[in-house]
Amino acid sequence: MKEQKLDEMFSLAGKTAIVTGGAGVIPSAMSKGLLKAGASVCLWGRGRSHPIPDAVAALREETGAGERVQGVTVDTGDEQAVSEALGETEKVLGFPTILINGVGGNIGKRPFTEIETEGFEQVLRLNLLAGLVVPSKVCANAWKDRETRGSIINIASMASYTPLSGVDAYTAAKTAVLNLTVSAARELAPHGIRVNGIAPGFFIGHQNKALLIADEAKGELTARGRQVIDRTPFGRFGKADDLEGVSVFLASDAASGFITGVTIPVDGGFLTHNI
Repeated sequence: MKEQKLDEMFSLAGKTAIVTGGAGVIPSAMSKGLLKAGASVCLWGRGRSHPIPDAVAALREETGAGERVQGVTVDTGDEQAVSEALGETEKVLGFPTILINGVGGNIGKRPFTEIETEGFEQVLRLNLLAGLVVPSKVCANAWKDRETRGSIINIASMASYTPLSGVDAYTAAKTAVLNLTVSAARELAPHGIRVNGIAPGFFIGHQNKALLIADEAKGELTARGRQVIDRTPFGRFGKADDLEGVSVFLASDAASGFITGVTIPVDGGFLTHNI
């Protein structure tokens, strides 16, 4: 009986999840966890450098989930487009009640005194409007209209807690993600909608690989990569499967139904750094 109860607690069978930025390394890893727990997953994204159909095909091959993985190419910063994508997702997979806000990223690295305001604003829009506000607003309103419980999982960062040098727009945006997770959680709780976050440590992705890895074949790190590892008690970068369990936990009402407004670091101890 205990084993059966535990299985039920972490089962997402019959649930449909939206994962924005679905072609990215971190959102893809989170998608795998949800699929293993029985959920259907729809990957959303613009697909400019990493097409959504390719991401769907790769995830199907890796997980064997077949038609439980679908994709919609959409600009998540466009509210009308997101509303339409929600309808399209419902048609192919059923009404979604889980949203992972995985859109985000940074553009370049420069000193504070050399900030270009246009680029700064672009990073804020990417991480806050496309990466949190617009998809959350559209989904939360749909859940409220149908009086349906929902779970939103935002992606914060180590930069949410401690500024990272040279990426001030990204740091500002990810600090705001932490704050908005708490704000939205308070407002939406009476409607049965939970809002939580995950703050990944340093995982090698499309955007930061060159910043952290000097020579992948030789296992050589850049100076910044060495700084990260030196400050991480586990002594390594994150692996994709490090994110699967926490994603399932926060998505499951049975496992975390009384938890909202929290952001869980998955960082190998990076935030415990002291002297």
